[in-house]
Amino acid sequence: MCLAIPAKIVELLEGDMAKVEVDGVRKEVSLAMVDAGLGDYVIIHVGYALSKIDAEEAAKTIALFAEMAELGAAEQVS
Repeated sequence: MCLAIPAKIVELLEGDMAKVEVDGVRKEVSLAMVDAGLGDYVIIHVGYALSKIDAEEAAKTIALFAEMAELGAAEQVS
């Protein structure tokens, strides 16, 4: 199983690289496999943007990840 997460492109770097942000964390990723630009949301996995995703769908997915994290934290407390 692999886990790919949505991230927003916040800075374009040299070559096919960009900085993306996920939940306040910034990371450098390669845009070599996708046509995306500043402000776009992309699905990332192991340092590569795999595809572009619209902002609404990205927000839904991010909300689901947040909900899963809350449920996991609640289980650990029980």
